[in-house]
Amino acid sequence: MKRSKIALASVALAGIGALALAGCASGGSDEPTSTGGDAGAIIKVNGSEPENPLFPANTNETGGGKIVDSIYAGLAYYDGEGNIVNDVADSITVDDANTITVKLKEGQKFSNDEAVTADSFIKAWNYGALKSNAQKNASWFSDIEGYSEETDSELTGLTKVDDTTFTIKLSNPVAADFVQRLGYSAYYPLPEVAFEDPAAFGENPIGNGPYKLAGEGAWQHDVEINLVKNDAYTGGREAKNGGLDIVFYANLDGAYADLQSGNLDVLDAIPTSAQATFESDLGERAVNQPAAIFQSFTIPESLAHFSGEEGQLRREALSLAIDRDAITKTIFNGTRTPASDFSSPVIGGWSDSLEGADVLKYNQDKAKELWAEADKISPWSGTFQIAYNSDGGHQAWVDATTNSIKNTLGIDASGAPFVDFASLRTEVTNRTITTAFRTGWQADYPGLYNFLAPLYQTGASSNDGDYSNPEFDKLLASGAAADSTDAATADYEKAQEILLKDLPAIPLWYSNVNGGYADTVQNVVFGWNSVPLYYQITKG
Repeated sequence: MKRSKIALASVALAGIGALALAGCASGGSDEPTSTGGDAGAIIKVNGSEPENPLFPANTNETGGGKIVDSIYAGLAYYDGEGNIVNDVADSITVDDANTITVKLKEGQKFSNDEAVTADSFIKAWNYGALKSNAQKNASWFSDIEGYSEETDSELTGLTKVDDTTFTIKLSNPVAADFVQRLGYSAYYPLPEVAFEDPAAFGENPIGNGPYKLAGEGAWQHDVEINLVKNDAYTGGREAKNGGLDIVFYANLDGAYADLQSGNLDVLDAIPTSAQATFESDLGERAVNQPAAIFQSFTIPESLAHFSGEEGQLRREALSLAIDRDAITKTIFNGTRTPASDFSSPVIGGWSDSLEGADVLKYNQDKAKELWAEADKISPWSGTFQIAYNSDGGHQAWVDATTNSIKNTLGIDASGAPFVDFASLRTEVTNRTITTAFRTGWQADYPGLYNFLAPLYQTGASSNDGDYSNPEFDKLLASGAAADSTDAATADYEKAQEILLKDLPAIPLWYSNVNGGYADTVQNVVFGWNSVPLYYQITKG
């Protein structure tokens, strides 16, 4: 069916008390309309080469995330509407503002028949948090007692009660928000074999989710990865098909052609070349719905001319030089909405009236004025470039954005293409990139905090520009510890107003998920975060 909108549940901060997440499988609009079809059929979908071996605590990009979420199961997961639902957990209870008790379901197993126990989580989380392991998602454990950014330190806040029970003691009073994060991949469990040789394990991981690798070497780098149904999984995401072939396309045009010819079953991104026609091409099989996706580009402070007062003036000038209205209309045919903050309209707490948001509106005269002020501090030299991955359909908007900057400020501006997403992310992660670069956020859980902390908090896992502002960090902490949704939102709004002044990233627009599926499959639903619910797709 064609879906033009999706109802999202706002994630409220629960009052402190006996909060236990529901233990049943999700229901509602994301459920299959039929369980028919060939239970052994393989669903062919698009993807991208993961940046790293498939270790949950070291995967924070969409290519690897799509796979990790399919082969692992955490304490909970998010259903199609963004509601958190217990998975491995039988209950997750907020005992007080700093303490959570987790009870696991009996009989849970990894695909190698090893039992999933409290130790499976405690050891995995400790591995992910340990400084010397340098895991990209380490900061997701920062609220647990014992975490340290400076030295190797055990998460002393994790205490095993018995094989199916453990407690989480937090160093900050953020328990109500913390439980909402527990569907994210950083918190997945690991079997014992994972710690023997993590790099090798990441090439052929053993999980406990709805799918498992089809066999040794199922990950064919830069080509595809083959997954099959994991019969050991008994949670709410049980696969209605026989597996997934996730194909790593070099460009979306090729993927769209395969979709139209029936050689691809589901596509979760439409190339720019087909934006104007895909709904008429695919009819009821076209998907165009709001999703929790924010797009931006980041300018590292390490670049010449972009630190201190000069850098702040230039960031503001660049933002004002971008005609977001024209770009979203001409390039994206209205499937994007110009940004007014750093989050998403489908998330509770989103705002279009923050103080300082005028910096996101096209203003040629003001942009030129600020650029000239910056030139008085240090005259501009060189070329302004935005790096992007060529396999993601980004060239058209990057060209349009840099042309808008060039025409407004009278400087040389252009795109800097990388062959694929992994290549771009490697330079960003290693801090060797020498230009601005495209960034964005597909939410990990449906909460405003998730659009702010991982990206802009000092030392956070996805803080690619190495931004740091103590006042911003203080407001984030205050919001996460608030005892009401309104109080939390007020702190997050103040935090965003700081971002609008500092502009560690330049907000561009919010995205709809644009995708589609072939007439070979049924029960296709795209979730709140733009990812199809692969496990419920049927074929034949």
